[in-house]
Amino acid sequence: MTALGLFASMMAPASATAQVPPYCQQTPQAIAEKSRLLRALLKGDRKAANQYKGLVAKHAAQLQRCRRQTWPQTAAIWLRLYPCDARPGSLEAVMDRIVDRGYSQVYVETFATSKVLLPEDRNPTPWRSVMAGTRARNVDLLGKAIQKGRDRGLKVYSWMFTLNFGSDYFNRGDRSQALARNGFGQDTLTARLAPVDGSQGFTSVDDAFVDPYDPQARKDFANLVNTVMRHKPDGVLFDYVRYPRLIGAGSVTSRVQDLWIYGNASRTIFFRRALNYKGMELMRRYLQQGFLKVSDLKDVNQQYPQEGEPMWQGRTNKPLSKLPLAQQVSVLQSELWRLSIAHAFQGVYEFLNVGVEPVRRAKLPAGVVFFPEGNQSVGQGYDSRLQFWEYFPQYLEWHPMSYAVCGKPDCIVNQIRRVLTIAPNPSQVKPVLAGIWQEKTSNRPPLEVQVQALRQSVPQLRSLSHFAYSWQEPGSDRDRKYCTP
Repeated sequence: MTALGLFASMMAPASATAQVPPYCQQTPQAIAEKSRLLRALLKGDRKAANQYKGLVAKHAAQLQRCRRQTWPQTAAIWLRLYPCDARPGSLEAVMDRIVDRGYSQVYVETFATSKVLLPEDRNPTPWRSVMAGTRARNVDLLGKAIQKGRDRGLKVYSWMFTLNFGSDYFNRGDRSQALARNGFGQDTLTARLAPVDGSQGFTSVDDAFVDPYDPQARKDFANLVNTVMRHKPDGVLFDYVRYPRLIGAGSVTSRVQDLWIYGNASRTIFFRRALNYKGMELMRRYLQQGFLKVSDLKDVNQQYPQEGEPMWQGRTNKPLSKLPLAQQVSVLQSELWRLSIAHAFQGVYEFLNVGVEPVRRAKLPAGVVFFPEGNQSVGQGYDSRLQFWEYFPQYLEWHPMSYAVCGKPDCIVNQIRRVLTIAPNPSQVKPVLAGIWQEKTSNRPPLEVQVQALRQSVPQLRSLSHFAYSWQEPGSDRDRKYCTP
């Protein structure tokens, strides 16, 4: 059985009828005919062009009809485009392949690895265009992808990195202040970052995370999203809504110095959370030292005798004066740790909203991509990504990257069950699966095994997506990546 056929067997509608293509996929004969017509029209055959257009429309209608009665109702795939896709017929062939596999949505990578999918002559952002340096540099590939997808009955989302701005952004002399920094004098260009879960074990040298409180970074990101919205995608997905994860012990945040809150903008906002001078001075010493001493409390009491308790946002005015000084310091230090964690995440939350707001104004769906385990506590600390997704706005689509690896689908199912249990709006949970049809990769079961397990365990899901097109179509991806556009 072919990979396409095996996929079909796992995604079959409850009751197939003669009116819809079986399993939301096209037959090998229909796929071959559509491909033949596309090649012919590229050679100037007008009759073939009309036939191809009619077949594309027919397949679009079949896909929409079939998905309405097939589990899950929405099947999506993640797609990266290349300058080579500006060649005649390339985008058409890619979108045709996606439809032929039964997918109804496609998430097009629009901002990643220091580049944006905008034409060079219409790129008002600080990032380099994907098309720069090619003969197709002024081709609007994003706009074309959205249109070609819609012609085929697909919904096309723009998929964007969020806090990961890429190294090129910070190599500009006027943007270096926006780098996120920790308490060890490191930024996210100099710290050793860990591979993204589900990758092949490599870390992109381009990864570089922004201080979410930096006003210039917020302005640049808002401008980017507004520019993308002018292309009128069907929705926008925000990825890397988190801090980086370091290698080894650095994957756990257990000290205030581990937090990426030492950039100028983040520190400034942190100190604004003080409600009196005692609080501000203890906050300053806590960030600098990583702890408080009894002498610190004595100093602030002597320096500001007219003030009562040290105060900052979120702290109740519970009297500590009856406690021994050492115990007072212990309580204050514990409260400052919680304040620091909350401050770090609040920056992420606010930065996400900078991007989401233009999408909501356009009354389009916005989604957030996250790791289900990114919000977990680890001993006395937290996963260093500080991805507290349970606090993300419930009006967003939630796209948990369910990439757990245990040799079977159980751990993947458990990840998704946990998200569904916590999610205030389970119908908005749209898990992301990694893998390849009919092929076990890195101790991860084939996609069809994952899909079958989810269908049996969490049938209430309405949407799944698969990462990524390049994994499913490596030949197509390779040919499009390495060419002379």
